[in-house]
Amino acid sequence: MNGIVDKLDEWGRPAWITLMVIGFIVFWPIGLAILGYMIWSGRMGKAGCGRFRGWGRRAERAMSFSGSSGNAAFDEYRDDTLRRLEEEQREFTGFLERLRRAKDKVEFDQFMAERRAGARFTEPTADNERRDPGREGGAERSGPTGPVGPVPSPAY
Repeated sequence: MNGIVDKLDEWGRPAWITLMVIGFIVFWPIGLAILGYMIWSGRMGKAGCGRFRGWGRRAERAMSFSGSSGNAAFDEYRDDTLRRLEEEQREFTGFLERLRRAKDKVEFDQFMAERRAGARFTEPTADNERRDPGREGGAERSGPTGPVGPVPSPAY
């Protein structure tokens, strides 16, 4: 078994994917088992397999800017550029935050305007339970009234 795994690792990820597809075609549990093995063993991960193993780590080391390149002018340019980009990122993040706040304020103001427009009638409470919200001063009333007088109860 190790010989097959080593040979597939030599050929790289495409060999593993081909074997998995063939496994799914022949009998789906085989393809599923191969996929599970590939994920569990890390062959589908960032580092890859075979001759491609380690490329991700090398690329990460090459992209890290902690060390000197040996060229002082380039190092100074790189540091200035990184500083400028970090400043632009902070400014952009601040801009996005201000934009979100402005959008939230507009939405909240719209909500409050709709709420005020829809709040012509208040919820009954102990203070305003018998008040007529349509009349100024909240005149007391004795029961439900319509435009011309008392509203009849529905007959059931």
